[in-house]
Amino acid sequence: MEKNNAEMQAEEQQLQSTLAIAREQLKQAQKALEQKEQNIIEAKRQVREDTTHGVTNLYNSDDFEAIVELSQRMNPVEESISEYEEEDRRIRRLEKIIERPYFARIDFRFEEDPQAEHIYIGRSSLTEKKAREIYVYDWRSPIAGVFYRCAVGKAFYEAPGGMIQGELQRKRQYEIANSVLKYYFDTDMTINDEFLRQLLSKNTSPQMKAIVETIQREQDIVIRNMESDLLMVQGVAGSGKTSIALHRAAYLMYQGLQSKLSANSILILSPNSVFEEYISNVLPELGEENVNSAVFDDILCNVLQGRRIQPRNAHWEQLMADDPYSGIARKSMEFKMSESFRSMLDAFLMEIPLRWIDFHDIYYNGKLIISKEQLREWVLRRPHIPLETRLSQMEDHVIELIFGTGRKTGEGESRILIRQEIRQFTELDCIQLYRKLFEAGNCMENEIPADVLEYTRENLDSGQLFYDDATAAAYLHLKIHGNTGFRHIRQVVIDEAQDYYALQYEIFRLLFTNAKFTVLGDINQTLAKPEKISLYETIRKILRKEKSEFILLEKSFRCTNEILNFSLQFIDNVPQIKSFNRTGESPRVLTSGSYEELLSLITQEIALCREKELESICLICKTAKLSDRLYGDLKQNTEIQQVQQGNAEGLKGTFIMPAYMSKGLEFDGVIICDANLGGHCSEDDKKLLYVECTRALHRLSLICSTPSMDTTPSS
Repeated sequence: MEKNNAEMQAEEQQLQSTLAIAREQLKQAQKALEQKEQNIIEAKRQVREDTTHGVTNLYNSDDFEAIVELSQRMNPVEESISEYEEEDRRIRRLEKIIERPYFARIDFRFEEDPQAEHIYIGRSSLTEKKAREIYVYDWRSPIAGVFYRCAVGKAFYEAPGGMIQGELQRKRQYEIANSVLKYYFDTDMTINDEFLRQLLSKNTSPQMKAIVETIQREQDIVIRNMESDLLMVQGVAGSGKTSIALHRAAYLMYQGLQSKLSANSILILSPNSVFEEYISNVLPELGEENVNSAVFDDILCNVLQGRRIQPRNAHWEQLMADDPYSGIARKSMEFKMSESFRSMLDAFLMEIPLRWIDFHDIYYNGKLIISKEQLREWVLRRPHIPLETRLSQMEDHVIELIFGTGRKTGEGESRILIRQEIRQFTELDCIQLYRKLFEAGNCMENEIPADVLEYTRENLDSGQLFYDDATAAAYLHLKIHGNTGFRHIRQVVIDEAQDYYALQYEIFRLLFTNAKFTVLGDINQTLAKPEKISLYETIRKILRKEKSEFILLEKSFRCTNEILNFSLQFIDNVPQIKSFNRTGESPRVLTSGSYEELLSLITQEIALCREKELESICLICKTAKLSDRLYGDLKQNTEIQQVQQGNAEGLKGTFIMPAYMSKGLEFDGVIICDANLGGHCSEDDKKLLYVECTRALHRLSLICSTPSMDTTPSS
């Protein structure tokens, strides 16, 4: 007991010593911030005084020098603002350090040292530059990898200078909150299971949290992978794929000095905007700027600028609906995302200069300069170059034939007229070209299923681009025009990878030409299409990266054993899931014979969840239509909110949403409002139930309807 008391006192002293250093640095940083604020005020005043005389002439083209001078004088202001922002970030980081300076310690004896060194590990580093002392090591530092990957005994880690070997003598974890040491414990192998179990037993938070304290060895391997150009992760539900992806982004930014990777050069592709909001706090919590985030709708809008495009959620709703249009919508999507249709698009691209560009003979001063046949032949020479580039080069070639390589006085207007004449037939509209694929008389008409052909013609006349057509047209656009808007992106993280089709990965390849990829998915959570493990081989072939790696994550941390085992009955190819072994209540399966009884059962289940103090209770429906109807009827008697695209702030309380918007999210309690466990379930419905069930951490209820029950939303 005395030994324990002595150790506790030593740990308390260590904490107080660390806090004192952090508080002193915070005090200095706050003073520095005040000074930098004064510097900004002074720099702005100086600019006003020095440029007052010239401000009225700034928009006069004759006073270009005044504009340049003003720009130069603004540089000190911009530098001062940048320094202020950096100091402000440092203050916020120190405040977080003071709240919880570290969460782990390893005692590591380096190979040639007689004694072990105490290495404290936190979310951010705490250092003293003058003394060259490191008080707390960042969790992303090379030596911190020992904590995540090694058991007590001989250990090593990779440092910039090479492999460092030694002996790991102790691994200790801490619970520190509001600068107070609650407890600590030692563990031999990995993150202490009981510590993790306690964390997982708590209610979830409205936004995803950082997991640096509980990163597992297999997760750390993914996070710290710097070698792969394409890293593919197949992870079971609840394996922490998204958390790993975000921590990997933070790790890559930490390594940014070596890899020239910043927040602006990373892009995370999320399944929907609700999910974007849910994960938005993780990187700031780790002391990093938020990286670029997008959904596939954003990419379509970026490529097909100015077009009215069906949102992905509306597309999901179309596929999920139990009506006659669902089948043809699904068939159309599968056909247009297929390899055979991509081959048709590529063949059509080759045909465009031959059939769909109306080349004209070019005359100048009554003399034929170049014939339309010669123009077509010139464009056809280099098919590997985007068509728009070839047409632009052809335009320059014609100008050179007429006017030579130099510029002569008085030729400007003539050049403009010639370019305008050429552009009458070289400016291409990819949507109009795409429509030609489905026009009567097109040579490819017979290769398109008749019902898909009719369905597409109707959609193209509707005034908006349906999701499948927008995707195919975006591919056509990128092949014709190329794209340079994403060349700065160096790392792309694709979450819910199983829900994208091969053609969408072709688009990713065309867009992110300079990027490495981290692809995370679960083939058992695919919606509205069949998928196999061969998906990852397809992705590898499409993205064509030199170094690719595939990693399998088989351990689930989210659900209790009872919920996980119940959920597995809905998938045919049951993975070798290693449950974390957290126990809880068995899922409840209830039956309603009428819509009124359904409402009553839902209300009762909400009350039971609240009695158990569950903070996030999600009602999940197959479609938004039923979600709308239930919300309208339930809100009269119970406090509930409806989650729709764009209103996902704070997933706390009781809310209702369609299943496709719940992907990647987790809730304390889940109530599936329209489960149907009969043998007539389609394979898609079974996978959907698997997705819905595995959203629950602690409590799961499913309400099934009798065949006679009408849940069709009233008009």
